Amino acid sequence: MSQQKTKNRSALYLGLLHWPVYDKAGSIICTNVTNFDVHDISRAARTYGVEEYHIINKVPEQQMFVSRLWEHWTIGSGSKYNPMRKTALGIVRPFATLEDSVGSFKRRPLVVATSAQPRKLIKPVSFSGLRERLWSSKDQEAPVYLIFGTGFGLSEEVYDQCDLLLDPIQGDSMDDYRHLSVRSAVSICLDRLLGTW
Repeated sequence: MSQQKTKNRSALYLGLLHWPVYDKAGSIICTNVTNFDVHDISRAARTYGVEEYHIINKVPEQQMFVSRLWEHWTIGSGSKYNPMRKTALGIVRPFATLEDSVGSFKRRPLVVATSAQPRKLIKPVSFSGLRERLWSSKDQEAPVYLIFGTGFGLSEEVYDQCDLLLDPIQGDSMDDYRHLSVRSAVSICLDRLLGTW
C-alpha cells in the first residue's frame, strides 16, 4: 500500500531533467545521467514516500544506462545483495522527454518546477503552500510532479510546460550563495514538503 493511501495526501512524483537544460554559457545541452543521482535521489524519494522517480534524458544510451541499473538492483544479483536498494531503485522510470513522462500519468499532474533563482512568467508557490496542497488534497485530486534540472538549470521551454514554480531554497549565507547539488536540493525539498517535523 502506498504512503498516499496510508497518510491521505496527494501522490508526489519526482522528475530529474537532463534535457533540455542550460550549460554555463547559456546554451541548451543534454547532461549525462550520474550513478549518484540515480541511487541517492531514489533512496531519498523512497524514504519520503514518493510514488515514482522519472529520469529524463533523450539519449538512448543514457536511457539504457538507467535501465541496466534498474535491472541489476531490482531483478538481478543486486536485488539479493542489497534488498533495501532494490526497493529504492524500484521507483525509477526512464523517459526520453518531459512530454513522455507527463503522458505516462493516468491523469495530468500538477507540474511544479524548481529553480535556484526566482523567475518571472510562472506562478510561484511557497514550500508551505505546496505542503498544504499535498496534505489537504484527497486521493481523487491530481498528483503533484516536482521537476528538478541538471546542468545550469531548466530551459525556458520546460518552464512553459509547468504550472507552478516552487520558491528557491535559501540558506543563511551572507552572500546568498545558491549552488546546491541536485541531490541536496531534492532532499531538502522532500523534507520541507513531506517531513514529519
